[in-house]
Amino acid sequence: MKFTCHKNELVQAIQLVSKAIANKPQTPVLSGIYLEAGDNQLELHATDNEIGIISTIPADVEEQGKIVLSGRYMQEVIRRLPGDTVTISQEIGENVSKIQSAASNFTFLSMPANDFPTVKRLQEGVHFKIQDNILRDIIKKTVFACSTDESRPIFTGCQMEINGETLKMAATNTHRLSVKKEVVANLSGDLHIIIPAKLLNELLRALNSDMPIEVDVCCSSNQASFQFENVVFMSRLIEGQFPNYESVIPKSFATTVTLDTEDFLDAVDRVSLISRSADYNIIRLEFGSNQVHISSNSPDVGNANEIVAATIEGPNVNIAFNAKYVTDVLKNLNSKNFRFLLNESLQAAAVREEDNPTFVYIVTPVRTQN
Repeated sequence: MKFTCHKNELVQAIQLVSKAIANKPQTPVLSGIYLEAGDNQLELHATDNEIGIISTIPADVEEQGKIVLSGRYMQEVIRRLPGDTVTISQEIGENVSKIQSAASNFTFLSMPANDFPTVKRLQEGVHFKIQDNILRDIIKKTVFACSTDESRPIFTGCQMEINGETLKMAATNTHRLSVKKEVVANLSGDLHIIIPAKLLNELLRALNSDMPIEVDVCCSSNQASFQFENVVFMSRLIEGQFPNYESVIPKSFATTVTLDTEDFLDAVDRVSLISRSADYNIIRLEFGSNQVHISSNSPDVGNANEIVAATIEGPNVNIAFNAKYVTDVLKNLNSKNFRFLLNESLQAAAVREEDNPTFVYIVTPVRTQN
Protein backbone atom coordinates (compact mmCIF):
# COMPACT_ATOMS: atom_id res chain seq x y z
CA MET A 1 0.00 0.00 0.00
CA LYS A 2 1.14 3.53 -0.76
CA PHE A 3 -0.70 6.84 -0.79
CA THR A 4 -0.10 10.57 -0.40
CA CYS A 5 -2.53 13.10 1.06
CA HIS A 6 -2.62 16.60 2.54
CA LYS A 7 -1.32 16.64 6.11
CA ASN A 8 -4.01 18.94 7.50
CA GLU A 9 -6.83 16.84 6.06
CA LEU A 10 -5.27 13.69 7.49
CA VAL A 11 -4.79 15.29 10.91
CA GLN A 12 -8.44 16.41 11.03
CA ALA A 13 -9.64 12.94 10.01
CA ILE A 14 -7.47 11.26 12.65
CA GLN A 15 -8.65 13.66 15.35
CA LEU A 16 -12.26 12.95 14.43
CA VAL A 17 -12.18 9.15 14.31
CA SER A 18 -9.95 8.87 17.38
CA LYS A 19 -12.95 10.00 19.47
CA ALA A 20 -14.24 6.43 19.04
CA ILE A 21 -11.12 4.81 20.51
CA ALA A 22 -11.71 3.53 24.03
CA ASN A 23 -9.43 4.69 26.87
CA LYS A 24 -8.92 1.04 27.79
CA PRO A 25 -9.40 -0.99 24.58
CA GLN A 26 -10.68 -4.56 24.97
CA THR A 27 -8.08 -5.79 22.47
CA PRO A 28 -4.86 -4.16 21.15
CA VAL A 29 -6.25 -3.72 17.62
CA LEU A 30 -9.01 -1.44 18.98
CA SER A 31 -6.31 1.04 20.04
CA GLY A 32 -5.56 1.57 16.39
CA ILE A 33 -7.00 3.41 13.41
CA TYR A 34 -7.87 1.39 10.33
CA LEU A 35 -6.74 2.96 7.04
CA GLU A 36 -7.91 1.73 3.65
CA ALA A 37 -6.55 3.36 0.49
CA GLY A 38 -8.31 2.97 -2.86
CA ASP A 39 -10.16 4.82 -5.65
CA ASN A 40 -8.29 8.09 -4.99
CA GLN A 41 -9.45 8.28 -1.40
CA LEU A 42 -8.40 7.24 2.07
CA GLU A 43 -10.97 5.87 4.51
CA LEU A 44 -10.23 5.93 8.24
CA HIS A 45 -12.15 3.85 10.81
CA ALA A 46 -12.07 3.74 14.60
CA THR A 47 -14.36 1.92 17.02
CA ASP A 48 -14.65 0.73 20.61
CA ASN A 49 -17.26 -1.86 19.56
CA GLU A 50 -20.00 0.45 20.87
CA ILE A 51 -19.60 3.52 18.67
CA GLY A 52 -17.72 3.86 15.40
CA ILE A 53 -16.62 6.75 13.21
CA ILE A 54 -15.60 6.76 9.53
CA SER A 55 -13.91 9.70 7.82
CA THR A 56 -12.99 9.83 4.12
CA ILE A 57 -10.46 12.21 2.57
CA PRO A 58 -8.95 12.58 -0.93
CA ALA A 59 -5.66 10.81 -1.54
CA ASP A 60 -3.26 10.08 -4.39
CA VAL A 61 -3.26 6.28 -4.16
CA GLU A 62 -0.28 4.61 -5.81
CA GLU A 63 -0.95 1.15 -4.37
CA GLN A 64 -4.25 0.12 -2.78
CA GLY A 65 -4.25 -1.58 0.59
CA LYS A 66 -5.26 -1.47 4.23
CA ILE A 67 -3.38 -1.23 7.52
CA VAL A 68 -4.00 -0.49 11.20
CA LEU A 69 -1.71 1.95 13.01
CA SER A 70 -1.61 3.08 16.63
CA GLY A 71 -4.14 5.88 17.02
CA ARG A 72 -2.25 7.63 19.79
CA TYR A 73 1.18 7.74 18.14
CA MET A 74 -0.15 8.33 14.66
CA GLN A 75 -2.00 11.45 15.77
CA GLU A 76 0.94 12.86 17.72
CA VAL A 77 3.48 12.26 14.95
CA ILE A 78 1.49 13.36 11.90
CA ARG A 79 0.31 16.68 13.35
CA ARG A 80 3.96 17.56 14.04
CA LEU A 81 5.28 16.67 10.57
CA PRO A 82 6.95 19.59 8.72
CA GLY A 83 5.58 19.17 5.20
CA ASP A 84 2.24 19.95 3.59
CA THR A 85 1.74 16.37 2.41
CA VAL A 86 2.21 12.95 4.00
CA THR A 87 3.12 9.68 2.28
CA ILE A 88 2.35 6.39 4.03
CA SER A 89 3.48 3.06 2.58
CA GLN A 90 3.84 -0.58 3.54
CA GLU A 91 5.18 -3.52 1.58
CA ILE A 92 3.01 -6.62 1.15
CA GLY A 93 3.72 -9.19 3.86
CA GLU A 94 5.48 -6.73 6.17
CA ASN A 95 4.20 -5.29 9.46
CA VAL A 96 6.13 -2.02 9.30
CA SER A 97 4.69 1.15 7.75
CA LYS A 98 6.74 4.12 6.58
CA ILE A 99 5.56 7.69 7.08
CA GLN A 100 7.30 10.48 5.16
CA SER A 101 6.81 14.25 5.07
CA ALA A 102 9.43 16.71 3.79
CA ALA A 103 12.67 15.66 5.55
CA SER A 104 10.97 13.57 8.24
CA ASN A 105 10.83 9.79 8.13
CA PHE A 106 9.12 7.48 10.64
CA THR A 107 8.47 3.77 10.77
CA PHE A 108 5.50 2.34 12.68
CA LEU A 109 4.66 -1.22 13.60
CA SER A 110 1.27 -2.00 12.11
CA MET A 111 -1.44 -4.39 13.28
CA PRO A 112 -3.28 -6.94 11.09
CA ALA A 113 -6.01 -5.11 9.18
CA ASN A 114 -8.12 -8.27 8.91
CA ASP A 115 -8.43 -8.34 12.72
CA PHE A 116 -10.01 -4.89 12.85
CA PRO A 117 -13.83 -4.78 13.23
CA THR A 118 -14.45 -2.19 10.52
CA VAL A 119 -17.46 0.08 10.89
CA LYS A 120 -20.31 -1.11 8.65
CA ARG A 121 -22.65 1.48 7.16
CA LEU A 122 -26.34 0.84 7.83
CA GLN A 123 -28.24 -0.17 4.72
CA GLU A 124 -31.67 -1.00 6.14
CA GLY A 125 -33.94 0.68 8.65
CA VAL A 126 -35.83 3.94 9.06
CA HIS A 127 -34.20 6.62 6.88
CA PHE A 128 -34.73 10.36 7.04
CA LYS A 129 -32.82 13.55 6.29
CA ILE A 130 -32.59 16.51 8.64
CA GLN A 131 -30.83 19.87 8.48
CA ASP A 132 -27.70 19.94 10.62
CA ASN A 133 -28.72 23.06 12.55
CA ILE A 134 -32.01 21.44 13.57
CA LEU A 135 -30.34 18.21 14.66
CA ARG A 136 -27.65 20.16 16.50
CA ASP A 137 -30.28 22.11 18.46
CA ILE A 138 -32.20 18.94 19.37
CA ILE A 139 -29.05 17.26 20.70
CA LYS A 140 -27.77 20.40 22.43
CA LYS A 141 -30.99 20.86 24.38
CA THR A 142 -31.20 17.26 25.63
CA VAL A 143 -27.92 15.37 25.87
CA PHE A 144 -26.62 17.41 28.83
CA ALA A 145 -29.42 15.96 30.99
CA CYS A 146 -28.24 12.35 30.56
CA SER A 147 -26.85 10.42 33.49
CA THR A 148 -23.16 9.47 33.72
CA ASP A 149 -23.89 6.52 36.03
CA GLU A 150 -22.97 3.43 33.99
CA SER A 151 -24.78 1.18 36.47
CA ARG A 152 -28.07 2.50 35.04
CA PRO A 153 -27.35 2.43 31.28
CA ILE A 154 -30.91 3.30 30.25
CA PHE A 155 -30.34 6.86 31.51
CA THR A 156 -26.94 7.32 29.81
CA GLY A 157 -28.58 7.97 26.44
CA CYS A 158 -31.29 10.04 24.78
CA GLN A 159 -34.53 8.52 23.58
CA MET A 160 -35.24 9.46 19.96
CA GLU A 161 -38.88 9.14 18.97
CA ILE A 162 -40.51 9.37 15.57
CA ASN A 163 -44.27 9.77 15.50
CA GLY A 164 -45.52 10.74 12.06
CA GLU A 165 -43.67 13.93 11.10
CA THR A 166 -42.64 14.70 14.68
CA LEU A 167 -39.11 13.99 15.84
CA LYS A 168 -38.63 14.15 19.60
CA MET A 169 -35.61 13.60 21.83
CA ALA A 170 -35.69 13.20 25.61
CA ALA A 171 -33.02 12.74 28.29
CA THR A 172 -33.20 12.28 32.06
CA ASN A 173 -31.07 11.27 35.03
CA THR A 174 -34.25 10.92 37.19
CA HIS A 175 -33.62 14.32 38.85
CA ARG A 176 -34.12 16.35 35.70
CA LEU A 177 -35.69 15.89 32.28
CA SER A 178 -35.10 17.68 28.99
CA VAL A 179 -37.39 17.26 25.97
CA LYS A 180 -37.09 18.83 22.51
CA LYS A 181 -39.29 18.16 19.49
CA GLU A 182 -39.35 19.29 15.85
CA VAL A 183 -41.58 18.71 12.86
CA VAL A 184 -39.44 17.28 10.05
CA ALA A 185 -40.67 17.32 6.46
CA ASN A 186 -41.01 13.94 4.73
CA LEU A 187 -40.60 12.12 8.05
CA SER A 188 -42.93 9.23 8.78
CA GLY A 189 -43.09 6.12 10.89
CA ASP A 190 -43.16 5.05 14.51
CA LEU A 191 -39.83 4.56 16.26
CA HIS A 192 -38.46 4.63 19.82
CA ILE A 193 -34.70 4.09 20.28
CA ILE A 194 -32.11 5.08 22.89
CA ILE A 195 -28.86 6.53 21.51
CA PRO A 196 -25.78 6.68 23.79
CA ALA A 197 -24.86 10.18 24.97
CA LYS A 198 -21.23 9.51 24.06
CA LEU A 199 -22.07 9.33 20.37
CA LEU A 200 -24.42 12.31 20.50
CA ASN A 201 -21.79 14.49 22.21
CA GLU A 202 -19.20 13.63 19.54
CA LEU A 203 -21.79 14.22 16.81
CA LEU A 204 -22.64 17.59 18.33
CA ARG A 205 -18.98 18.65 18.22
CA ALA A 206 -18.66 17.49 14.60
CA LEU A 207 -21.77 19.34 13.35
CA ASN A 208 -19.96 22.65 12.98
CA SER A 209 -20.42 23.51 9.32
CA ASP A 210 -20.79 27.21 8.46
CA MET A 211 -23.11 26.34 5.58
CA PRO A 212 -26.36 24.36 6.02
CA ILE A 213 -25.93 20.67 5.25
CA GLU A 214 -28.21 17.65 5.34
CA VAL A 215 -27.62 14.77 7.74
CA ASP A 216 -28.73 11.34 6.56
CA VAL A 217 -30.04 9.40 9.56
CA CYS A 218 -30.68 5.66 9.52
CA CYS A 219 -32.05 3.71 12.49
CA SER A 220 -32.45 -0.06 12.81
CA SER A 221 -33.55 -2.19 15.74
CA ASN A 222 -30.10 -2.13 17.34
CA GLN A 223 -28.03 0.56 15.57
CA ALA A 224 -28.19 4.17 14.43
CA SER A 225 -26.04 6.05 11.93
CA PHE A 226 -25.58 9.71 11.06
CA GLN A 227 -23.90 10.53 7.76
CA PHE A 228 -22.94 13.97 6.41
CA GLU A 229 -20.29 15.26 4.04
CA ASN A 230 -17.37 12.79 4.36
CA VAL A 231 -18.19 11.46 7.84
CA VAL A 232 -20.25 8.57 9.26
CA PHE A 233 -21.11 8.15 12.94
CA MET A 234 -22.40 4.74 14.04
CA SER A 235 -23.57 3.45 17.37
CA ARG A 236 -25.15 0.49 19.04
CA LEU A 237 -28.40 1.37 20.72
CA ILE A 238 -29.03 1.05 24.45
CA GLU A 239 -31.42 -1.78 25.23
CA GLY A 240 -34.27 -1.30 27.67
CA GLN A 241 -37.49 0.60 28.27
CA PHE A 242 -37.18 4.36 28.62
CA PRO A 243 -39.46 5.72 31.37
CA ASN A 244 -42.79 7.35 30.63
CA TYR A 245 -41.46 10.86 31.13
CA GLU A 246 -44.65 12.60 29.98
CA SER A 247 -46.24 11.68 33.30
CA VAL A 248 -43.75 13.78 35.31
CA ILE A 249 -44.31 17.00 33.35
CA PRO A 250 -46.76 19.13 35.39
CA LYS A 251 -49.92 20.06 33.52
CA SER A 252 -50.03 23.58 34.96
CA PHE A 253 -48.06 26.04 37.07
CA ALA A 254 -49.19 28.64 39.58
CA THR A 255 -46.25 31.04 39.16
CA THR A 256 -44.57 32.23 35.96
CA VAL A 257 -41.26 34.10 36.24
CA THR A 258 -39.66 35.78 33.21
CA LEU A 259 -35.92 36.42 33.47
CA ASP A 260 -33.02 37.61 31.33
CA THR A 261 -31.14 34.41 30.47
CA GLU A 262 -27.60 35.79 30.57
CA ASP A 263 -28.10 37.92 33.69
CA PHE A 264 -29.66 35.07 35.66
CA LEU A 265 -27.03 32.54 34.50
CA ASP A 266 -24.19 34.85 35.55
CA ALA A 267 -25.77 35.49 38.96
CA VAL A 268 -26.39 31.79 39.68
CA ASP A 269 -22.87 30.95 38.53
CA ARG A 270 -21.37 33.50 40.94
CA VAL A 271 -23.51 32.58 43.94
CA SER A 272 -22.92 28.86 43.47
CA LEU A 273 -19.16 29.36 43.86
CA ILE A 274 -19.74 29.21 47.63
CA SER A 275 -21.71 25.96 47.61
CA ARG A 276 -19.80 24.21 44.82
CA SER A 277 -17.59 22.25 47.21
CA ALA A 278 -20.60 20.66 48.93
CA ASP A 279 -22.18 17.40 47.78
CA TYR A 280 -25.37 18.88 46.34
CA ASN A 281 -24.22 22.40 45.38
CA ILE A 282 -27.46 23.91 46.66
CA ILE A 283 -28.69 27.41 45.82
CA ARG A 284 -31.87 28.94 47.22
CA LEU A 285 -34.20 31.03 45.09
CA GLU A 286 -36.80 33.36 46.59
CA PHE A 287 -39.26 34.65 43.97
CA GLY A 288 -41.29 37.71 44.93
CA SER A 289 -41.78 41.48 44.40
CA ASN A 290 -40.58 41.20 40.78
CA GLN A 291 -37.15 39.99 41.78
CA VAL A 292 -35.29 36.79 42.57
CA HIS A 293 -33.09 36.55 45.65
CA ILE A 294 -30.36 33.96 45.01
CA SER A 295 -28.35 32.70 47.98
CA SER A 296 -25.97 29.94 49.00
CA ASN A 297 -23.92 29.16 52.07
CA SER A 298 -21.20 26.81 53.22
CA PRO A 299 -20.05 26.39 56.82
CA ASP A 300 -16.48 26.00 55.57
CA VAL A 301 -16.48 28.87 53.07
CA GLY A 302 -19.08 31.55 53.76
CA ASN A 303 -22.24 32.75 52.04
CA ALA A 304 -23.34 34.64 48.94
CA ASN A 305 -26.43 36.66 48.04
CA GLU A 306 -27.54 38.32 44.81
CA ILE A 307 -30.76 39.87 43.52
CA VAL A 308 -31.90 39.73 39.88
CA ALA A 309 -34.85 41.64 38.41
CA ALA A 310 -37.76 39.52 37.18
CA THR A 311 -41.34 39.70 36.00
CA ILE A 312 -43.45 37.50 38.29
CA GLU A 313 -47.04 36.42 37.77
CA GLY A 314 -48.57 34.38 40.60
CA PRO A 315 -47.80 33.56 44.24
CA ASN A 316 -44.34 34.01 45.77
CA VAL A 317 -42.23 30.85 45.88
CA ASN A 318 -39.13 29.87 47.86
CA ILE A 319 -37.33 26.88 46.36
CA ALA A 320 -33.86 25.27 46.26
CA PHE A 321 -32.03 23.46 43.47
CA ASN A 322 -28.75 21.85 42.64
CA ALA A 323 -27.05 24.83 40.97
CA LYS A 324 -25.60 22.69 38.18
CA TYR A 325 -29.08 21.58 37.15
CA VAL A 326 -29.99 25.26 36.67
CA THR A 327 -26.83 26.49 34.92
CA ASP A 328 -26.68 23.46 32.58
CA VAL A 329 -29.99 24.29 30.95
CA LEU A 330 -29.39 28.05 30.83
CA LYS A 331 -26.14 27.51 28.89
CA ASN A 332 -28.12 25.71 26.18
CA LEU A 333 -30.94 28.20 25.69
CA ASN A 334 -31.10 30.35 22.55
CA SER A 335 -33.56 33.03 23.68
CA LYS A 336 -32.68 36.30 25.42
CA ASN A 337 -35.37 35.69 28.03
CA PHE A 338 -36.70 32.48 29.54
CA ARG A 339 -39.53 31.45 31.84
CA PHE A 340 -39.25 29.69 35.18
CA LEU A 341 -42.55 27.92 35.87
CA LEU A 342 -43.23 27.00 39.50
CA ASN A 343 -45.78 25.53 41.88
CA GLU A 344 -44.76 24.84 45.48
CA SER A 345 -41.30 24.60 47.05
CA LEU A 346 -41.10 20.79 46.85
CA GLN A 347 -42.76 20.32 43.46
CA ALA A 348 -40.98 20.03 40.12
CA ALA A 349 -40.35 23.27 38.22
CA ALA A 350 -39.99 23.89 34.48
CA VAL A 351 -37.76 26.03 32.30
CA ARG A 352 -38.96 27.13 28.87
CA GLU A 353 -37.56 29.43 26.25
CA GLU A 354 -39.63 32.50 25.57
CA ASP A 355 -42.11 31.85 22.75
CA ASN A 356 -40.78 28.34 22.07
CA PRO A 357 -43.28 25.56 22.88
CA THR A 358 -41.05 22.83 21.37
CA PHE A 359 -38.71 22.64 24.38
CA VAL A 360 -39.26 21.95 28.07
CA TYR A 361 -36.88 21.24 30.94
CA ILE A 362 -38.14 19.79 34.22
CA VAL A 363 -36.03 19.93 37.37
CA THR A 364 -36.83 18.60 40.83
CA PRO A 365 -36.08 20.81 43.84
CA VAL A 366 -33.92 19.95 46.85
CA ARG A 367 -35.38 19.70 50.33
CA THR A 368 -33.51 22.04 52.69
CA GLN A 369 -33.66 22.99 56.35
CA ASN A 370 -34.87 26.53 57.01
